[in-house]
Amino acid sequence: MDILIIGSGPAGISAALYAKRAGADVTVISRGSGALAKAERIENYYGLAEPVIGAELEANGIAGAKRLGVKFVEGEVVGLTMNDDFTGLVVQTAKEKFEAGAVILAAGSTRLAPKIPGLKEMEGKGVSYCAICDAFFYRGKVAAVLGEGEYALHEAEILLPHASKVMLFTNGKEPTVAIPDSIEVHKEKVSAVEAATENGTERVSGVMTEDGTLTPVNGLFVALGTAGSVDLARKIGAAVDNNRIVTDAEMATNVPGLYAAGDCNGGLLQVVKAAYEGAVAGLAAAKYVRKR
Repeated sequence: MDILIIGSGPAGISAALYAKRAGADVTVISRGSGALAKAERIENYYGLAEPVIGAELEANGIAGAKRLGVKFVEGEVVGLTMNDDFTGLVVQTAKEKFEAGAVILAAGSTRLAPKIPGLKEMEGKGVSYCAICDAFFYRGKVAAVLGEGEYALHEAEILLPHASKVMLFTNGKEPTVAIPDSIEVHKEKVSAVEAATENGTERVSGVMTEDGTLTPVNGLFVALGTAGSVDLARKIGAAVDNNRIVTDAEMATNVPGLYAAGDCNGGLLQVVKAAYEGAVAGLAAAKYVRKR
């Protein structure tokens, strides 16, 4: 396919509309309704004399894209990489892979990680957000994943061939997927990420749970809920600043063929801004694919 868009909110659908009108083959992948559908009323929107229910606005946008021939796939995205010859991008869902000439990240803003003492402080010192990026550094070591769903399982499975042991900490939640016996599951709520000094540098040394148990680990990979746009950007090496994806005026990231639009770029978290950025990203991605 030419362009794959992750997210079916205002940014994603606007990108799909403009890319399709520009002649591209466009597919949108999402897990279903997003934040817009949860909005009771949308006001101050150009062209609407009366407030509109968020779910209605979302449904109308999707219907318009389908009318133009935009394809839709339902699935949870867990990975984003370059293809083998670096000529395109590969999007991994829980069940299958898709390859596209360009990808637009429009899955909204990333939810905040839980306020676990030591989690933020140890980022880059044993706390990671990308198993495929850092798994190599845990050869023969103990690695843990924080999460409970498909995304967390995907990260844990990437670590299995490298680490001597892989654990899954669900932070008090029940796993939403079947976890293989090769992954050790801890369901207790996490109270702290512990650290110790190693070769003069402070690094993650263990995970403390509320029952007072300290489990030694060398690294902790955060994979809570589903992978948001910022999580996916990190996986492929796109620049991220203060939990927002860095883009240029055409919504392009520093990774060729990768664009981002909407709440994941920060700024005004409004439908009108997301729709504008989606339109810019859709046109830019279509132009990029044509040049290739």
